[in-house]
Amino acid sequence: MEVIAVNGELRPELGKKGSKAVRNAGRIPCVLYGGDEVTHFSVAFNDVRDLIYTPDFKLAEISLDGKVQKAILKDAQFHPVSDDIRHIDFLRLVEGAPIKVEVPVRFKGVSPGVKVGGKLQQKLRRVKIKTTPDNLIDELHVDISSLELGDSVRVRDIEAVDNIEILNSPSVPLGTVETPRALRSAATAAAKEEAQSEG
Repeated sequence: MEVIAVNGELRPELGKKGSKAVRNAGRIPCVLYGGDEVTHFSVAFNDVRDLIYTPDFKLAEISLDGKVQKAILKDAQFHPVSDDIRHIDFLRLVEGAPIKVEVPVRFKGVSPGVKVGGKLQQKLRRVKIKTTPDNLIDELHVDISSLELGDSVRVRDIEAVDNIEILNSPSVPLGTVETPRALRSAATAAAKEEAQSEG
């Protein structure tokens, strides 16, 4: 699993005024919670860019006051107009304490339906899992090698991983092989021709 190193600076002043001062200095206010303590700090945009603007699930190693703490990105708030990052919440990983995170689902295999011209539409890109930090994974897989035209794979089809509990409903579709319009019309025309020749 990819780990991003984040250099944090402790925030001396909290509240709106403190946050404003941090943003004016070109940094982003952050909070790290989990376990028994809550730590307020700030980071540079470049340190967190690869954590936020990515479809992948990554860990953060936050250096604060000479101590390195493992954490996951829990939430990021953006400015409604400029889309700048306004605030970030990190969750500290505490050994043995269960956490809930969202990880990407990747398709593996080749669908026969796609081979004949179908289009694979991914309906759900991430699923929520519950596990402990030592069992944390960065992605899950689902096999699509038996999908024909019109078939779907669902959450229940995800390959099981030890000590990982998937929290989404098992019946939720992850992906469907859709029949393109051109293929549909060709099939309809062929069916009509067959009916006429039989008649």
